[in-house]
Amino acid sequence: MNTRHRGRGILLTSGLAIALAAVAIPFYWLVIASTHSSKEIFDSPPPMVPGGHLLDNLTSLQESAQFGRVVLNSLLIAVVYTVCAGAVCTLAGYAFAKYRFRGREGMFGLLMLGLVIPAQVTLVPLFKMMADLQWLNTYQAVIMPNLALPFGIFLMRQSMAALPDELLDSGRMDGCGELRLFWKVVLPPMKPALAALAIFLFLYQWNDFVWPLIILRDGASFTIPVALASLQGLDNTDYGAILAGTSIAAIPMAIVFLALQRHFVSGLLAGAVKE
Repeated sequence: MNTRHRGRGILLTSGLAIALAAVAIPFYWLVIASTHSSKEIFDSPPPMVPGGHLLDNLTSLQESAQFGRVVLNSLLIAVVYTVCAGAVCTLAGYAFAKYRFRGREGMFGLLMLGLVIPAQVTLVPLFKMMADLQWLNTYQAVIMPNLALPFGIFLMRQSMAALPDELLDSGRMDGCGELRLFWKVVLPPMKPALAALAIFLFLYQWNDFVWPLIILRDGASFTIPVALASLQGLDNTDYGAILAGTSIAAIPMAIVFLALQRHFVSGLLAGAVKE
């Protein structure tokens, strides 16, 4: 029996090690390649130790794409979007989970259609709306269209459905108004779900490429994905600068995930509640 358990432990550990290597090696090579010139990146075998061109790549990145400004643009848009979309999704999820009103199930069903309808079919009408509002090449045009994200509302609705109705009733009996009840009674148990939602929203906006590419016209207002794409030329592409920018872009994502990952898994599991 001990031998069998030991064999399973070895097999499990080996599988986890292989999975970790499959995830970590590309990120390791990304960081290493960002310190090499474009010519060295395509050497055979590829470089696996740091080179001496990191400062050259960063300088080229700044000169070609105003990358310092671009990073600030992405941080501002992602943070504002995470806060605003988080508030919208949380309030909407609470309403769908705990309030009874006519047409609730139909409205929720229509909202869930947003999970299966391709985002590309909405690009033209959204662009027309932004043009009518004179919001082209503005941050609000990037942030506003996806505030009521269907997956975010679904996650919060499923999480809040597990909250006992008796807890809310007792709060109302103690004299809590609806806003105070939401702030003091509903939100504290929702910290894991809120952390999962914040990670999802931040990464969704941080990595978004197609909509910012369509709506942003000025290089000074570009986000990181759009700025990096603009460095790809028909005749010459500075891959060293692109990989350096990609490495920098991965840092905020890692910080957000590591800061909130303690709640991430439990927050996602909270969405698996059966009513």
